[in-house]
Amino acid sequence: MKNKHLILITLFAFIIVSCARKGRPEGGPKDETAPIMVTANPPYETIHFKEDNIRIYFNEYIVLKDLQKQLVVSPPMKNPPLITPQGTPSKYINIKILDTLQPNTTYTFNFGNAVQDNNENNKLESFKYVFSTGSYIDSLTIKGSVADAFDKKEVKEVSVLLYKLDSVYNDSIIYKQKPNYVTSTLDSTNFEFSNLREGKYLMLALKEQANDYIFSSRNDKIGFVADTITLPADSVISNPIRFFKEIQPYEFKRGKEVTKGKIQFGFEGKQDDINIEILSEVPQDFKSFTQLEKDKDTLNYWYTPIERDSLNFIVNNLNFKDTVTVFLRKKQIDSLSVSSNVGGVLHLKDTMFIQTNNPIVSIDKSKFSLIDKDTVEVAFELKKQSINKLAVLFEKKPKFGYIFKGLPQGITDVYETTNDTLNYKFTTRAVDDYGGIVLDVKKETPYPVIIQLLVKDEVKETVYLSESKKIEFTLLEPKEYAIRAIIDENNNRVWDTGNFLERKQPEQIIYYGTELKLRANWVVQNEPFVIK
Repeated sequence: MKNKHLILITLFAFIIVSCARKGRPEGGPKDETAPIMVTANPPYETIHFKEDNIRIYFNEYIVLKDLQKQLVVSPPMKNPPLITPQGTPSKYINIKILDTLQPNTTYTFNFGNAVQDNNENNKLESFKYVFSTGSYIDSLTIKGSVADAFDKKEVKEVSVLLYKLDSVYNDSIIYKQKPNYVTSTLDSTNFEFSNLREGKYLMLALKEQANDYIFSSRNDKIGFVADTITLPADSVISNPIRFFKEIQPYEFKRGKEVTKGKIQFGFEGKQDDINIEILSEVPQDFKSFTQLEKDKDTLNYWYTPIERDSLNFIVNNLNFKDTVTVFLRKKQIDSLSVSSNVGGVLHLKDTMFIQTNNPIVSIDKSKFSLIDKDTVEVAFELKKQSINKLAVLFEKKPKFGYIFKGLPQGITDVYETTNDTLNYKFTTRAVDDYGGIVLDVKKETPYPVIIQLLVKDEVKETVYLSESKKIEFTLLEPKEYAIRAIIDENNNRVWDTGNFLERKQPEQIIYYGTELKLRANWVVQNEPFVIK
């Protein structure tokens, strides 16, 4: 009898544990079925909609994942709806509308892939709830794709907007008001609008920072379709909408002392022709140097330190001029540091550079020497490339070892500090360690083209072409290379971005079809690069 009770207790505990387990029973088939909407109140595609609450029921417990990223309400609402429950499993979604709905308008709540079952996370893909405040449901559609104008990488979560071209439309509306319709690329570069009304529209693509469907030229990237979108005629946009970052108008920020003898002038926008002129009286031997900081809106200004409480400057460019006072409180200067771009290997096509943190005022070449692996002196030149960069120029031999030395006081900077001992050992490689690429460029565009050879988005070589030509890239490291062509419409030898208000599209960039995997002692010759 005692054993019988023990068996019953054990069986009862097993049943409780089994019932408490989440998911499928052990050994059972995996659930791969997405949730199904059973009903909704008000029903899907209700017309003459006047409610402020919607409840959508499903056949199983669901959860909402990444709702903030996935949900797109079109037309956008000033006050976003309240969606519950979030974070807990439920058999329904409740939508509380907190905004005044527009009359005679079809609304779409596109949940993307946010709705998933609770056990296996099976997604109910592109789930939508649609209703109309008017007497019918708008049914027109339009689809297309987007692409970054400069970067080949696929970019997700780009908003695509439609503005109705009516009597109240003007170009400034995109900076102030939400669009009439919005959709998102979500998990790919493709987009699709549904439930649209007949009419004429402006179409934009926005890669936003704030996700408010309002264009901020300072923070967002924008792309636009040049032609008017007419529905129902334009149901497919054949070319990708290329989005880009606009160049901001020049705006001076401030001048700030960062160390003794160094001031940083911050600005925003186009950096052409920025000039710094000192107004304060300075000694006759006063020296100053300026240099834009790479990839930053900053101009560095070095000067021979003087004992003053402040310095006054004129800061100007082509369209701006202002006076600036910078207060001087720092006591320490930046001690001179020296580095080289060469590690253990100097490639045969590369140049050895010596870089300093402070501007170089003088060089004593007698303090420097270059010897080869046999301790034989090698003739070289030291050539100044910029205010803080020296090139070490010499005839390199393949598969050879070198030592470049610098004795103290070889370099003197603007603060009259000098270098410590420098010692760089490096070798070159054999010619057979490299490969080559022969590219047959067929130029069919009337504009010049800039051909760039890239490794992981870093430009390694550039060739400017005004006609069709075979290009040979030699002594390349065995790596994967990408090639792109910039169609230089204004012949200024750089890529130019676009501008919405000027209706200026960015200059077109065309990538060669495939990346080229280069091996040592090998020359790659593929299909011609046709540029139209």
